[in-house]
Formats: sequence, C-alpha cells, structure tokens
Amino acid sequence: MAKRKVPEESIKEPVEENSGEDSGNGYVEIKMGGGWYMTISLAHSDRFEKEYVELAKERGGVKRSRFNLNPSHVRMLGETLIRFADDNGL
Repeated sequence: MAKRKVPEESIKEPVEENSGEDSGNGYVEIKMGGGWYMTISLAHSDRFEKEYVELAKERGGVKRSRFNLNPSHVRMLGETLIRFADDNGL
C-alpha cells in the first residue's frame, strides 16, 4: 500500500471522533458507535498501478462495505459534505 504524507499546515482542526491515528500516515478511523468505525485509507492497486482512497465501514477488523475514490475527488467530496451539513443543520 502506498502512503503519502499530508502537510500538517493543510489540516485546520483535528476531527473529534478521531481515535488517535495521525491522518498524515494515510489512515484515519472515525468511531461511529455500536462498535462500527469509518476508515479512510490510501491504497495502491498493483493491477492498475493507480493510487486510490478507500472509504470503508468496519467492525471487529472486518470491512463490511467499501467505496474506492479517485484521489483527485477527495477534496471536492469533503467540501460537498461540509456544504451538505451546513445546508441541513447537521
């Protein structure tokens, strides 16, 4: 798995739900409750020789559902989620 270092100055505030993992190492866990975690990790496909971001719902170390995202769309997804939360009072 390929890992990319994220500069600390690009991170404005740490996520409260973060379980202590440093987001600069290509892996973040967000505790959701009921033993569930949302994991966000950088991964590399040997078959296609491409890097991607994997969003997964995990429980007991087993990934139940996964979504692979092109790294060029990660910032757009984050900004859209924030806008969605603001618009809906979340």
